Amino acid sequence: MITGMLLLAACGMSYEETKRIARENRLEALRRDSAALKIAVMPTLDCLPLYVAEQHQLYDTAFGGVRLKYFKAQIDCDTALMRRRVEGAVSDLVRTKRMERQGMKMRYATVTNAYWQLVTNRNARIRQLKQLDDKMVAMTRYSITDMLTDRAIDSVKLDRDRVYKVQINDVDVRLLMLQNNEIDALWLTEPQATVARTMKHPVVLDTRDLSLQPGVLVFREQEMRRQARGKQFDLFMKAYNQACDSIRKYGIRHYRDLIVKKCGIKESMVDSLPKKIIFEHAKGLRQQDIDVVEKWLGGR
Repeated sequence: MITGMLLLAACGMSYEETKRIARENRLEALRRDSAALKIAVMPTLDCLPLYVAEQHQLYDTAFGGVRLKYFKAQIDCDTALMRRRVEGAVSDLVRTKRMERQGMKMRYATVTNAYWQLVTNRNARIRQLKQLDDKMVAMTRYSITDMLTDRAIDSVKLDRDRVYKVQINDVDVRLLMLQNNEIDALWLTEPQATVARTMKHPVVLDTRDLSLQPGVLVFREQEMRRQARGKQFDLFMKAYNQACDSIRKYGIRHYRDLIVKKCGIKESMVDSLPKKIIFEHAKGLRQQDIDVVEKWLGGR
């Protein structure tokens, strides 16, 4: 303590002055964070355009700029959105439609290219959906993985009480459970699904085979109606489309280091990613996807 005070004195600043400056810096940081358009993201490939835009500094700094907030579980993204800690989030249609039912109106910026695969533990020897009887499936309640689990069970007329839905929210924990033989089946999106496939774990269901496009990027509508936020939104969407153009031009593997850093996978896994993953400009929802989700939510 005495040494610290002597150092402060040597620098010509009192202890109180140093505290004042630190407090002002904290307040300024909070002000900038409040002004920025904050978006909750995950270590998943559907967030790649947002990561690319950030890396290339495509986000216009006007009106506070854009800040990405990183989470490992979709439920944490939703909590941040509901509690108004962020203005937007990369999510799925089941979760966002449920939030709308709870009173939070959403602005759907775009459908993403996310798809989900039901991966089974190779040691469980599950090759068909009907073999899920008396097995554990990792998913997240009131999400696309919850809805898909029900659809998978119903499609082969299994008793829902005989398939055990286990809530595992963190995508890394979910994958680790598969590696450690602690789960029979689980839902994964990219790039975690690729990691599982390279370990020879079978895929028994894919949302692309169901003609579903459930991935979405949403913002809180009430917040976006504010003039400054509306301008931020327009600038963000411009950056998003530019990032998609860059990914299409150079390919996913051009952003190998970025994917490794943001998604937490090994570099070798990037080369194993499907080559036909396309990142399109922002586009609207399909009514058929909305109808499927609304019907399932209505039944819950």
